[in-house]
Amino acid sequence: MRKRVYVRRLNRDKGKREALCRNLLSTLVLHGEVHTTSARAKEVRSRMERLITLAKRGDLHARRIALSRLPHQEAVHHLFDELGPRYADRPGGYTRTLRLGTRRGDGAALMMIQLVE
Repeated sequence: MRKRVYVRRLNRDKGKREALCRNLLSTLVLHGEVHTTSARAKEVRSRMERLITLAKRGDLHARRIALSRLPHQEAVHHLFDELGPRYADRPGGYTRTLRLGTRRGDGAALMMIQLVE
């Protein structure tokens, strides 16, 4: 029985879902904002909060955990060298999501997720 285990499945199996989230996370770290659907943005938001909290720790173990979660080394370097010190005094709430309307082709709700300054 599942018993309150909730996972956003995003109409994909586990491997493809994890690859999608990893790529969205690295794009968000490198570029500062991502335009995507609302379900994907909600999933990426929670994962991004955890990664920035890891970057605030800044030790070797946290860096290795981030390397296992992000596919690109330059994203991890940017996360630990720039974003970690930038949010050192902030207790949380590192991302913002804004509704953009609906996609023209299929009517999916679009959102923009961006890092707070």
